[in-house]
Amino acid sequence: MNVLIWHVHGSWITAFVQGAHTYLVPVTPDRGPDGLGRARTWDWPAAVRELSPEQLREADIDLMVLQRPHEVELAHRWTGRRPGRDVPAVYVEHNSPHETPVDTRHPLADRTDIPLVHVTHFNRLMWDNGRAPTTVVEHGIIDPGARWTGAEQRAAVVVNEPVRRGRTTGTDLLPRFAAAAPLDVFGMRTDGLARHLDLPPDRCRTRDLPQAELHAAMARCRVYVHPIRWTSLGLSLLEAMFLGMPVVALDTTEVREAVPEGAGVVSNRLETLTDAVRAFVADRDLAARTGQEARAAVQARYGVKRFLDDWDQLLKEVTR
Repeated sequence: MNVLIWHVHGSWITAFVQGAHTYLVPVTPDRGPDGLGRARTWDWPAAVRELSPEQLREADIDLMVLQRPHEVELAHRWTGRRPGRDVPAVYVEHNSPHETPVDTRHPLADRTDIPLVHVTHFNRLMWDNGRAPTTVVEHGIIDPGARWTGAEQRAAVVVNEPVRRGRTTGTDLLPRFAAAAPLDVFGMRTDGLARHLDLPPDRCRTRDLPQAELHAAMARCRVYVHPIRWTSLGLSLLEAMFLGMPVVALDTTEVREAVPEGAGVVSNRLETLTDAVRAFVADRDLAARTGQEARAAVQARYGVKRFLDDWDQLLKEVTR
């Protein structure tokens, strides 16, 4: 099957393109948001082919996987075919509704010809999906291996653009966690974070690392902290669990489903969370046992094989 899909979310699509299909990824000369082409920091199989908009006009396309509202029109303009009408299509919704979980209507809510595929059950519940057929395919993670060492008595945090995104990503909570343990904050555009939070540099180090180096650096930290208030289920949380890290996370969105009892501490009580960080940092054996439970739990639910099997079943249903 030839599947047209834009390179939007690096970690998610890296798992998606491990399937047994040919993946047509648009590329433009500037490699801008609509034409990133193949990944440069993830390992993608040869079955992922870059095609220019001109080449897409002539390409055989069996299915379109859309991920952003404007891709409905963009796919029509670049391929000459209408998603959901001329070619089967699905729309993957990666995010929780931002404006309000009660009244936010999905951009495709009035379409009945393009199924909405949510990445969590929480997201499907919170979006107003209207008449669109909906389903859920939960995340799948390529196992990076049990790499946790906990060698450094620090807490890892992964967040992109923490200054700009502020309360959404729990940036304002970081000083509380930094009081419990020094932080290593990984992600894009984290420069100036310590200054923004008025934290000493040694209590809040920021590191923008390529994917190949990120997991090893995270795994040196004693514990993973997930301060996100409102977003979809963060892949970094699942990746930390695959690494064998104990996790401390806010009890928001789908986190409670992903982190069962014994795999970490999930709460909305800040004192409970900061106490847990202190406990894991102080007791390496406790951190190791909890990390093993986290790894077992995430392997059982979020493995890439289950993810690809679920997607194959859905693709068969959509294209039959």
